[in-house]
Amino acid sequence: MPTQHFAPMTKDFPTFDCDAHVVEPALVWEMAAENLPKDELEALKATMWYDPATNQMLVNGKTDVSNFFPVPDVGPGKVDIVRLAGPGMKHDIQRAINVRNVNPETAITAEQSRYLAHDGAGEPGPRLRDMDTQGIDQVMIIPSDIDTYPWLESALGAKAMCKAYNDWAYNYTLADPDRLFFAALLPMQSPKYAIEELYRVAAMGCRVALIRPMDAQGNYPVQPKYEPLWNALEDTGVVYGMHPFPAFGNAKPPGYTEQYSGAELIRRTMTTAGLPHRFLANVQNFQAEAALWVTLVLMTGFFERHPKINAAVFEASSTWLSFLLDECDKTYTLYRNERKLPALKQLPSETFFQHCVTGFEGDEAPPSRLPEFYKDILAWSSDVYHHDGDDAWAAMEMMEECELPIDYQARFLGGNARRLYNIDPPKNIIRHRVTEIERPDWWPTEQEIAASLHPQASVPRRP
Repeated sequence: MPTQHFAPMTKDFPTFDCDAHVVEPALVWEMAAENLPKDELEALKATMWYDPATNQMLVNGKTDVSNFFPVPDVGPGKVDIVRLAGPGMKHDIQRAINVRNVNPETAITAEQSRYLAHDGAGEPGPRLRDMDTQGIDQVMIIPSDIDTYPWLESALGAKAMCKAYNDWAYNYTLADPDRLFFAALLPMQSPKYAIEELYRVAAMGCRVALIRPMDAQGNYPVQPKYEPLWNALEDTGVVYGMHPFPAFGNAKPPGYTEQYSGAELIRRTMTTAGLPHRFLANVQNFQAEAALWVTLVLMTGFFERHPKINAAVFEASSTWLSFLLDECDKTYTLYRNERKLPALKQLPSETFFQHCVTGFEGDEAPPSRLPEFYKDILAWSSDVYHHDGDDAWAAMEMMEECELPIDYQARFLGGNARRLYNIDPPKNIIRHRVTEIERPDWWPTEQEIAASLHPQASVPRRP
Protein backbone atom coordinates (compact mmCIF):
# COMPACT_ATOMS: atom_id res chain seq x y z
CA MET A 1 0.00 0.00 0.00
CA PRO A 2 1.57 3.37 -1.03
CA THR A 3 2.08 6.16 1.48
CA GLN A 4 1.67 9.88 0.84
CA HIS A 5 4.33 11.89 2.66
CA PHE A 6 4.30 15.48 3.95
CA ALA A 7 7.04 17.63 5.45
CA PRO A 8 6.86 17.87 9.26
CA MET A 9 5.31 21.09 10.59
CA THR A 10 4.15 22.35 13.96
CA LYS A 11 2.03 25.23 15.17
CA ASP A 12 1.25 26.71 18.59
CA PHE A 13 -1.89 28.65 17.70
CA PRO A 14 -5.45 27.52 16.84
CA THR A 15 -6.67 27.91 13.27
CA PHE A 16 -10.17 28.96 12.24
CA ASP A 17 -11.42 28.14 8.74
CA CYS A 18 -13.81 31.02 8.05
CA ASP A 19 -15.30 29.61 4.83
CA ALA A 20 -15.45 25.88 4.19
CA HIS A 21 -18.28 23.96 2.60
CA VAL A 22 -20.77 21.25 3.23
CA VAL A 23 -22.86 19.73 0.44
CA GLU A 24 -26.50 19.74 1.47
CA PRO A 25 -27.34 16.03 2.01
CA ALA A 26 -30.61 14.17 1.64
CA LEU A 27 -30.99 14.38 5.42
CA VAL A 28 -31.91 18.09 5.04
CA TRP A 29 -35.18 17.11 3.35
CA GLU A 30 -35.76 14.07 5.56
CA MET A 31 -35.60 16.29 8.64
CA ALA A 32 -37.80 18.89 6.97
CA ALA A 33 -40.51 16.31 6.32
CA GLU A 34 -40.54 15.52 10.03
CA ASN A 35 -40.21 19.02 11.49
CA LEU A 36 -41.74 21.69 9.24
CA PRO A 37 -45.38 22.75 9.66
CA LYS A 38 -47.72 21.55 6.91
CA ASP A 39 -47.92 24.80 4.93
CA GLU A 40 -44.15 25.24 4.87
CA LEU A 41 -43.55 21.59 3.94
CA GLU A 42 -45.98 21.84 1.02
CA ALA A 43 -44.30 25.05 -0.13
CA LEU A 44 -40.88 23.40 0.16
CA LYS A 45 -42.01 20.45 -1.97
CA ALA A 46 -43.08 22.89 -4.70
CA THR A 47 -39.96 25.04 -4.39
CA MET A 48 -36.83 22.95 -3.71
CA TRP A 49 -37.28 19.28 -3.02
CA TYR A 50 -34.97 16.28 -3.26
CA ASP A 51 -36.61 13.04 -4.40
CA PRO A 52 -34.40 10.13 -3.29
CA ALA A 53 -36.32 7.57 -5.37
CA THR A 54 -35.27 9.24 -8.61
CA ASN A 55 -32.21 11.09 -7.27
CA GLN A 56 -33.61 14.32 -8.64
CA MET A 57 -33.62 17.83 -7.22
CA LEU A 58 -36.79 19.72 -8.08
CA VAL A 59 -36.39 23.51 -8.13
CA ASN A 60 -39.43 25.64 -8.86
CA GLY A 61 -41.07 22.49 -10.26
CA LYS A 62 -38.21 21.71 -12.66
CA THR A 63 -35.49 19.07 -12.54
CA ASP A 64 -31.75 19.26 -13.19
CA VAL A 65 -31.35 22.98 -12.46
CA SER A 66 -29.47 22.61 -9.17
CA ASN A 67 -25.68 22.63 -9.40
CA PHE A 68 -24.97 20.07 -6.66
CA PHE A 69 -26.70 16.92 -5.48
CA PRO A 70 -27.45 15.59 -2.01
CA VAL A 71 -25.72 12.28 -2.73
CA PRO A 72 -22.17 11.89 -4.07
CA ASP A 73 -21.91 12.07 -7.86
CA VAL A 74 -19.74 8.98 -8.29
CA GLY A 75 -19.20 6.34 -10.95
CA PRO A 76 -16.66 5.32 -13.60
CA GLY A 77 -14.65 8.33 -14.69
CA LYS A 78 -16.49 10.71 -12.33
CA VAL A 79 -14.91 13.19 -9.91
CA ASP A 80 -17.29 14.91 -7.48
CA ILE A 81 -15.57 18.30 -7.35
CA VAL A 82 -17.52 19.56 -4.32
CA ARG A 83 -16.53 16.57 -2.18
CA LEU A 84 -12.99 16.18 -3.49
CA ALA A 85 -10.54 18.29 -1.48
CA GLY A 86 -10.06 16.16 1.60
CA PRO A 87 -6.77 15.53 3.41
CA GLY A 88 -3.81 15.36 1.07
CA MET A 89 -5.85 15.93 -2.11
CA LYS A 90 -3.38 18.43 -3.52
CA HIS A 91 -4.05 20.04 -6.87
CA ASP A 92 -1.34 18.09 -8.68
CA ILE A 93 -2.95 14.82 -7.53
CA GLN A 94 -6.33 16.05 -8.76
CA ARG A 95 -4.63 16.84 -12.07
CA ALA A 96 -3.29 13.29 -12.33
CA ILE A 97 -6.77 11.86 -11.67
CA ASN A 98 -8.31 14.15 -14.30
CA VAL A 99 -5.66 13.15 -16.84
CA ARG A 100 -6.53 9.51 -16.24
CA ASN A 101 -10.13 10.32 -17.04
CA VAL A 102 -9.21 11.76 -20.43
CA ASN A 103 -8.74 8.21 -21.70
CA PRO A 104 -11.58 5.70 -21.11
CA GLU A 105 -9.02 2.90 -20.82
CA THR A 106 -7.33 4.56 -17.80
CA ALA A 107 -10.36 6.31 -16.28
CA ILE A 108 -10.97 5.77 -12.58
CA THR A 109 -13.41 3.09 -11.49
CA ALA A 110 -16.63 3.55 -9.55
CA GLU A 111 -14.87 2.35 -6.40
CA GLN A 112 -12.04 4.84 -6.89
CA SER A 113 -14.55 7.60 -7.58
CA ARG A 114 -16.32 6.85 -4.31
CA TYR A 115 -13.01 6.96 -2.40
CA LEU A 116 -12.44 10.51 -3.65
CA ALA A 117 -15.88 11.76 -2.53
CA HIS A 118 -15.22 12.62 1.12
CA ASP A 119 -18.01 11.90 3.60
CA GLY A 120 -17.08 14.93 5.71
CA ALA A 121 -18.87 17.10 3.15
CA GLY A 122 -22.14 15.88 4.64
CA GLU A 123 -21.29 14.16 7.93
CA PRO A 124 -19.66 15.77 10.99
CA GLY A 125 -17.76 12.72 12.27
CA PRO A 126 -15.67 12.21 9.13
CA ARG A 127 -15.16 15.96 8.86
CA LEU A 128 -13.71 16.24 12.34
CA ARG A 129 -11.27 13.45 11.52
CA ASP A 130 -10.31 15.20 8.30
CA MET A 131 -9.84 18.49 10.19
CA ASP A 132 -7.38 16.77 12.52
CA THR A 133 -5.25 15.88 9.51
CA GLN A 134 -5.74 19.24 7.79
CA GLY A 135 -4.65 21.29 10.79
CA ILE A 136 -8.09 22.93 11.06
CA ASP A 137 -9.05 23.52 14.69
CA GLN A 138 -12.39 25.25 14.07
CA VAL A 139 -14.55 25.82 11.01
CA MET A 140 -17.52 27.87 9.76
CA ILE A 141 -19.51 25.65 7.40
CA ILE A 142 -21.26 27.15 4.37
CA PRO A 143 -23.62 25.38 1.91
CA SER A 144 -22.60 24.57 -1.66
CA ASP A 145 -25.78 25.17 -3.66
CA ILE A 146 -25.56 28.94 -3.23
CA ASP A 147 -26.50 29.61 -6.85
CA THR A 148 -29.96 28.11 -6.45
CA TYR A 149 -31.43 29.77 -3.34
CA PRO A 150 -31.79 33.32 -4.74
CA TRP A 151 -33.87 31.98 -7.65
CA LEU A 152 -36.52 30.27 -5.51
CA GLU A 153 -39.78 31.84 -6.66
CA SER A 154 -41.99 31.20 -3.63
CA ALA A 155 -41.13 33.31 -0.60
CA LEU A 156 -42.75 30.74 1.70
CA GLY A 157 -40.86 27.96 -0.05
CA ALA A 158 -37.61 29.88 0.34
CA LYS A 159 -38.38 30.37 4.03
CA ALA A 160 -38.98 26.63 4.40
CA MET A 161 -35.76 25.76 2.55
CA CYS A 162 -33.68 28.09 4.72
CA LYS A 163 -35.25 26.66 7.88
CA ALA A 164 -34.61 23.11 6.67
CA TYR A 165 -30.96 23.80 5.87
CA ASN A 166 -30.31 25.80 9.04
CA ASP A 167 -31.83 23.13 11.28
CA TRP A 168 -29.69 20.44 9.65
CA ALA A 169 -26.54 22.61 9.82
CA TYR A 170 -27.14 23.35 13.50
CA ASN A 171 -27.44 19.64 14.20
CA TYR A 172 -24.23 19.05 12.24
CA THR A 173 -22.35 21.40 14.59
CA LEU A 174 -23.65 19.64 17.70
CA ALA A 175 -21.16 16.83 17.02
CA ASP A 176 -18.52 19.21 18.45
CA PRO A 177 -19.78 22.73 19.31
CA ASP A 178 -16.24 23.72 20.29
CA ARG A 179 -15.01 23.21 16.72
CA LEU A 180 -17.99 23.32 14.34
CA PHE A 181 -20.03 26.46 13.55
CA PHE A 182 -22.58 27.19 10.83
CA ALA A 183 -23.48 30.19 8.71
CA ALA A 184 -27.25 30.49 8.25
CA LEU A 185 -29.23 31.01 5.06
CA LEU A 186 -31.83 33.79 5.04
CA PRO A 187 -34.86 33.88 2.70
CA MET A 188 -34.16 37.26 1.13
CA GLN A 189 -37.24 36.86 -1.10
CA SER A 190 -39.15 38.31 1.87
CA PRO A 191 -37.53 40.74 4.35
CA LYS A 192 -40.21 39.73 6.87
CA TYR A 193 -39.31 36.04 6.60
CA ALA A 194 -35.60 36.89 6.61
CA ILE A 195 -35.99 38.77 9.90
CA GLU A 196 -37.93 35.91 11.47
CA GLU A 197 -35.26 33.41 10.45
CA LEU A 198 -32.46 35.69 11.62
CA TYR A 199 -33.88 35.87 15.15
CA ARG A 200 -34.54 32.13 15.13
CA VAL A 201 -30.94 31.16 14.20
CA ALA A 202 -29.50 33.82 16.52
CA ALA A 203 -31.30 32.07 19.38
CA MET A 204 -29.53 28.87 18.28
CA GLY A 205 -26.15 30.57 18.70
CA CYS A 206 -25.52 31.20 15.00
CA ARG A 207 -22.81 33.83 14.38
CA VAL A 208 -23.14 34.51 10.62
CA ALA A 209 -26.04 35.14 8.21
CA LEU A 210 -25.25 34.43 4.55
CA ILE A 211 -26.43 37.14 2.18
CA ARG A 212 -25.60 37.44 -1.51
CA PRO A 213 -24.11 40.78 -2.71
CA MET A 214 -27.43 41.45 -4.44
CA ASP A 215 -30.34 39.11 -4.91
CA ALA A 216 -31.15 37.38 -8.19
CA GLN A 217 -33.66 40.04 -9.21
CA GLY A 218 -31.34 43.02 -8.81
CA ASN A 219 -32.20 44.08 -5.24
CA TYR A 220 -29.17 45.65 -3.56
CA PRO A 221 -28.64 46.00 0.20
CA VAL A 222 -29.19 49.76 0.14
CA GLN A 223 -32.81 49.41 -0.94
CA PRO A 224 -35.23 50.67 1.74
CA LYS A 225 -37.18 47.42 2.00
CA TYR A 226 -34.16 45.78 3.67
CA GLU A 227 -33.71 48.39 6.40
CA PRO A 228 -35.69 46.36 9.00
CA LEU A 229 -33.42 43.40 8.31
CA TRP A 230 -30.27 45.46 8.85
CA ASN A 231 -31.78 46.77 12.09
CA ALA A 232 -32.34 43.15 13.15
CA LEU A 233 -28.71 42.32 12.32
CA GLU A 234 -27.63 45.13 14.62
CA ASP A 235 -29.99 43.90 17.31
CA THR A 236 -28.77 40.29 17.19
CA GLY A 237 -25.09 40.97 16.58
CA VAL A 238 -25.03 38.30 13.85
CA VAL A 239 -22.31 38.95 11.27
CA TYR A 240 -23.33 39.94 7.73
CA GLY A 241 -21.72 37.15 5.67
CA MET A 242 -21.44 38.43 2.09
CA HIS A 243 -20.88 35.40 -0.16
CA PRO A 244 -20.87 35.75 -3.96
CA PHE A 245 -21.95 32.87 -6.14
CA PRO A 246 -20.91 31.77 -9.65
CA ALA A 247 -24.11 32.99 -11.35
CA PHE A 248 -24.73 29.86 -13.36
CA GLY A 249 -28.38 30.89 -13.39
CA ASN A 250 -29.67 27.39 -14.09
CA ALA A 251 -32.78 28.10 -12.04
CA LYS A 252 -33.72 31.40 -13.68
CA PRO A 253 -37.47 31.85 -14.14
CA PRO A 254 -38.90 31.76 -17.69
CA GLY A 255 -38.61 35.00 -19.59
CA TYR A 256 -35.92 36.45 -17.33
CA THR A 257 -33.49 38.44 -19.48
CA GLU A 258 -32.06 41.12 -17.20
CA GLN A 259 -28.48 41.06 -15.96
CA TYR A 260 -27.78 42.45 -12.51
CA SER A 261 -24.68 40.59 -11.46
CA GLY A 262 -21.06 41.31 -12.32
CA ALA A 263 -20.47 37.56 -12.22
CA GLU A 264 -23.23 36.94 -14.71
CA LEU A 265 -21.80 39.56 -17.07
CA ILE A 266 -18.44 37.79 -16.95
CA ARG A 267 -20.08 34.47 -17.78
CA ARG A 268 -21.85 36.04 -20.74
CA THR A 269 -18.56 37.52 -21.88
CA MET A 270 -16.98 34.07 -21.79
CA THR A 271 -19.75 32.69 -23.97
CA THR A 272 -19.87 35.45 -26.56
CA ALA A 273 -16.11 36.08 -26.74
CA GLY A 274 -15.09 32.43 -26.76
CA LEU A 275 -13.03 32.66 -23.55
CA PRO A 276 -13.95 29.52 -21.59
CA HIS A 277 -11.18 29.95 -19.06
CA ARG A 278 -11.47 28.81 -15.45
CA PHE A 279 -9.88 32.04 -14.21
CA LEU A 280 -12.90 33.97 -15.44
CA ALA A 281 -15.47 31.39 -14.33
CA ASN A 282 -14.05 30.52 -10.94
CA VAL A 283 -12.07 33.57 -9.82
CA GLN A 284 -12.87 36.85 -11.52
CA ASN A 285 -16.64 36.51 -11.26
CA PHE A 286 -16.44 36.14 -7.47
CA GLN A 287 -14.11 39.13 -7.25
CA ALA A 288 -16.39 41.25 -9.44
CA GLU A 289 -19.39 40.73 -7.18
CA ALA A 290 -17.43 41.26 -3.99
CA ALA A 291 -15.79 44.44 -5.29
CA LEU A 292 -19.18 45.82 -6.28
CA TRP A 293 -20.61 45.09 -2.83
CA VAL A 294 -17.64 46.63 -1.00
CA THR A 295 -17.85 49.79 -3.12
CA LEU A 296 -21.60 50.01 -2.64
CA VAL A 297 -21.70 49.68 1.14
CA LEU A 298 -18.71 51.96 1.71
CA MET A 299 -19.62 54.79 -0.67
CA THR A 300 -23.29 54.92 0.35
CA GLY A 301 -22.59 55.14 4.07
CA PHE A 302 -24.22 51.77 4.85
CA PHE A 303 -22.09 51.14 7.94
CA GLU A 304 -22.59 54.69 9.19
CA ARG A 305 -26.35 54.12 9.13
CA HIS A 306 -25.85 50.74 10.78
CA PRO A 307 -22.77 51.14 12.97
CA LYS A 308 -23.30 47.88 14.88
CA ILE A 309 -23.11 45.67 11.78
CA ASN A 310 -19.88 43.79 11.09
CA ALA A 311 -19.34 41.89 7.86
CA ALA A 312 -17.26 39.12 6.34
CA VAL A 313 -16.40 39.14 2.63
CA PHE A 314 -16.27 35.45 1.68
CA GLU A 315 -14.73 33.55 -1.24
CA ALA A 316 -13.44 36.41 -3.35
CA SER A 317 -9.69 36.38 -2.53
CA SER A 318 -8.33 39.61 -1.10
CA THR A 319 -5.45 40.94 -3.19
CA TRP A 320 -7.76 43.31 -5.09
CA LEU A 321 -8.94 44.92 -1.86
CA SER A 322 -5.98 47.24 -1.21
CA PHE A 323 -6.33 48.81 -4.65
CA LEU A 324 -10.11 49.15 -4.35
CA LEU A 325 -10.02 50.83 -0.93
CA ASP A 326 -7.37 53.25 -2.16
CA GLU A 327 -9.52 54.15 -5.16
CA CYS A 328 -12.62 54.60 -2.99
CA ASP A 329 -10.70 56.98 -0.73
CA LYS A 330 -9.36 59.01 -3.66
CA THR A 331 -12.71 59.19 -5.42
CA TYR A 332 -14.55 60.27 -2.28
CA THR A 333 -11.93 62.94 -1.52
CA LEU A 334 -11.98 64.34 -5.05
CA TYR A 335 -15.74 64.32 -5.64
CA ARG A 336 -17.29 64.61 -2.19
CA ASN A 337 -18.82 68.01 -3.01
CA GLU A 338 -20.66 66.51 -5.99
CA ARG A 339 -22.34 63.74 -3.98
CA LYS A 340 -26.11 63.55 -3.82
CA LEU A 341 -25.79 61.26 -0.81
CA PRO A 342 -24.97 62.55 2.69
CA ALA A 343 -21.30 63.20 3.41
CA LEU A 344 -19.35 60.33 4.93
CA LYS A 345 -18.00 60.75 8.43
CA GLN A 346 -14.68 59.11 7.55
CA LEU A 347 -12.81 57.66 4.60
CA PRO A 348 -14.21 54.44 3.07
CA SER A 349 -11.04 52.50 3.95
CA GLU A 350 -11.35 53.50 7.61
CA THR A 351 -14.92 52.18 7.65
CA PHE A 352 -13.85 48.88 6.10
CA PHE A 353 -11.09 48.42 8.68
CA GLN A 354 -13.60 49.02 11.50
CA HIS A 355 -16.40 46.77 10.27
CA CYS A 356 -15.12 44.13 7.85
CA VAL A 357 -12.93 41.09 7.46
CA THR A 358 -12.00 39.63 4.08
CA GLY A 359 -11.36 35.98 3.38
CA PHE A 360 -8.33 34.61 1.57
CA GLU A 361 -7.15 31.17 0.55
CA GLY A 362 -3.82 29.63 1.47
CA ASP A 363 -2.21 29.84 -1.97
CA GLU A 364 -2.77 33.61 -2.11
CA ALA A 365 0.67 35.11 -1.44
CA PRO A 366 0.27 38.93 -1.68
CA PRO A 367 -1.51 39.41 1.69
CA SER A 368 1.47 37.81 3.43
CA ARG A 369 3.69 40.43 1.80
CA LEU A 370 1.48 43.30 3.04
CA PRO A 371 0.93 42.35 6.69
CA GLU A 372 0.54 45.92 7.98
CA PHE A 373 -2.38 46.52 5.62
CA TYR A 374 -4.13 43.20 6.29
CA LYS A 375 -3.25 42.69 9.94
CA ASP A 376 -6.78 43.10 11.37
CA ILE A 377 -8.96 42.29 8.34
CA LEU A 378 -7.68 38.99 6.92
CA ALA A 379 -9.25 35.58 7.67
CA TRP A 380 -8.19 32.30 6.10
CA SER A 381 -10.58 29.96 4.33
CA SER A 382 -9.81 26.45 3.13
CA ASP A 383 -12.76 26.17 0.68
CA VAL A 384 -12.79 22.41 1.31
CA TYR A 385 -14.31 20.19 0.15
CA HIS A 386 -14.51 22.06 -3.14
CA HIS A 387 -11.81 21.12 -5.63
CA ASP A 388 -9.80 24.32 -5.15
CA GLY A 389 -9.57 23.84 -1.38
CA ASP A 390 -6.47 23.07 0.68
CA ASP A 391 -5.47 22.72 4.31
CA ALA A 392 -3.98 24.96 7.00
CA TRP A 393 -0.52 23.44 6.59
CA ALA A 394 -0.40 24.55 2.95
CA ALA A 395 -1.37 28.07 4.01
CA MET A 396 1.43 28.07 6.59
CA GLU A 397 3.92 26.89 3.97
CA MET A 398 3.00 29.84 1.76
CA MET A 399 3.30 32.26 4.70
CA GLU A 400 6.71 30.87 5.63
CA GLU A 401 7.89 31.31 2.05
CA CYS A 402 6.89 34.97 2.41
CA GLU A 403 8.73 35.12 5.77
CA LEU A 404 5.57 36.23 7.54
CA PRO A 405 6.10 36.44 11.33
CA ILE A 406 4.24 33.94 13.50
CA ASP A 407 2.07 36.56 15.20
CA TYR A 408 0.65 37.56 11.81
CA GLN A 409 0.15 33.92 10.87
CA ALA A 410 -1.87 33.44 14.06
CA ARG A 411 -4.02 36.49 13.21
CA PHE A 412 -4.65 35.51 9.60
CA LEU A 413 -5.23 31.81 10.26
CA GLY A 414 -7.63 32.19 13.15
CA GLY A 415 -7.37 35.19 15.43
CA ASN A 416 -9.15 37.70 13.19
CA ALA A 417 -12.02 35.32 12.41
CA ARG A 418 -12.62 34.47 16.08
CA ARG A 419 -12.62 38.15 16.98
CA LEU A 420 -15.19 38.92 14.27
CA TYR A 421 -17.42 36.01 15.22
CA ASN A 422 -16.88 36.42 18.98
CA ILE A 423 -15.86 32.77 19.30
CA ASP A 424 -13.48 31.45 21.95
CA PRO A 425 -10.44 29.39 20.95
CA PRO A 426 -10.92 25.61 21.16
CA LYS A 427 -10.03 23.79 24.34
CA ASN A 428 -7.41 21.73 22.48
CA ILE A 429 -5.45 22.58 19.36
CA ILE A 430 -3.74 20.57 16.62
CA ARG A 431 -0.01 21.10 17.02
CA HIS A 432 1.66 18.59 14.72
CA ARG A 433 1.13 17.84 11.07
CA VAL A 434 0.28 14.30 10.02
CA THR A 435 3.24 13.37 7.84
CA GLU A 436 1.96 10.11 6.33
CA ILE A 437 -1.36 9.02 4.83
CA GLU A 438 -1.77 5.47 3.59
CA ARG A 439 -3.32 5.28 0.15
CA PRO A 440 -4.81 2.50 -2.02
CA ASP A 441 -2.69 0.77 -4.62
CA TRP A 442 -4.15 2.83 -7.48
CA TRP A 443 -3.00 6.15 -5.98
CA PRO A 444 -0.97 8.24 -8.48
CA THR A 445 2.79 7.79 -8.25
CA GLU A 446 5.23 10.71 -8.22
CA GLN A 447 6.18 9.84 -11.80
CA GLU A 448 2.54 9.87 -12.95
CA ILE A 449 1.90 13.18 -11.18
CA ALA A 450 4.95 14.79 -12.80
CA ALA A 451 3.92 13.52 -16.24
CA SER A 452 0.34 14.77 -15.80
CA LEU A 453 1.54 18.35 -15.25
CA HIS A 454 2.67 18.65 -18.87
CA PRO A 455 0.04 20.54 -20.91
CA GLN A 456 -0.17 17.80 -23.54
CA ALA A 457 -1.14 15.23 -20.92
CA SER A 458 -4.72 16.49 -20.82
CA VAL A 459 -5.20 16.44 -24.60
CA PRO A 460 -7.18 13.40 -25.77
CA ARG A 461 -5.34 11.24 -28.29
CA ARG A 462 -7.15 9.57 -31.16
CA PRO A 463 -6.39 5.88 -31.73
